Amino acid sequence: MAISHVLSVIAILCTLWAVAMIVLITNDLRRRGHNTPWPLIGFRFFRNASLYREITLKEEGRVGPLFNAFVIPINLAWILALIALATR
Repeated sequence: MAISHVLSVIAILCTLWAVAMIVLITNDLRRRGHNTPWPLIGFRFFRNASLYREITLKEEGRVGPLFNAFVIPINLAWILALIALATR
């Protein structure tokens, strides 16, 4: 298997992880009183992530764990996808 295929698979897995984390972030925001309609989650995921960051920073004095669990894999997915395209 070529390195570009391996990197593409890892990028897809990172993207799926980030999607799972944004669903958890949206659920956490819903419990805190900030509702997002399910059809609009795809359009508001960056807004929800930053809102989650702000709320947890105010409440706990540090950023909540779901924020980093979203930011790291989504950025890693972009980087891996670009490297996979470059190595093709």
